[in-house]
Amino acid sequence: MRGRTGRRPGNPDTRQAILDAAAGEFARSGYGGATMRGIAAAAGVDTALLHHYWGSKNALFMAAVQAPIDPADIARRLAQGEISDLGRRLLSTLLEQWESPAGPALLALVRSALGDASTARMLREFVVSQVVVKLLRTYRVPDDEAALRGALVVSQVLGVITARYVVGVEPLASLPPEAVVAAVAPTLQRYIDGDVTGAGG
Repeated sequence: MRGRTGRRPGNPDTRQAILDAAAGEFARSGYGGATMRGIAAAAGVDTALLHHYWGSKNALFMAAVQAPIDPADIARRLAQGEISDLGRRLLSTLLEQWESPAGPALLALVRSALGDASTARMLREFVVSQVVVKLLRTYRVPDDEAALRGALVVSQVLGVITARYVVGVEPLASLPPEAVVAAVAPTLQRYIDGDVTGAGG
C-alpha cells in the first residue's frame, strides 16, 4: 500500500545508503562543494529525508565520517570566552576530548585520514573553513587574516595530536595535558591574535 512509504525514514538500509552516498560526495567534492541535494540524488532519495534524519549538512558530515564529537559544537562553546585566552581554551578542550572515552574513535578517524587522501581533504576543509575560520570570525578577525590564522592553528593542533596520540613521540606523549597546554598554547595564541605577517610572505 502507498501509505507504508511513510515508514521509510526508519529503514536502516535507507540511512546507510544516504551515509554511503554522503561519504562519496564529500570525498569527491569536499565539504564546501557537496550539497544536500547532490547527496540525496546519489542516494536516490528526496532531500527532505536527509533533513529528517540529520537536520543539517554539518550533522550529516559528522555521521558520514563517523566522528565521535562535533567540532562545530566545540567551536560554539569556545566562542563564549575572550579571544586573549582562546589558544589555551582551544588546546585544553581538544586534549580533554582525546583523553575522554571518545579518544579511541578520534584516533581511528585521524588514522583513516592519514591513510586516505580524500578523507584527509574533506576533514581538513571542514575543520579549517567551517570550524576554526568561523570561530575566528566570531571575534571579528578580518577575512583576509582568518584563513591564514586558521590554517596555522590547525597545523599546530594536528601536529600535537599526531605526535602525542598517533605516533607517540616522547616525552610529549607522556606529559600531563596541562603541561602540553602550557608549552603549546602561547604559540596557538600568537597564531590567533599575534603577528603572523612573516608567515604570509
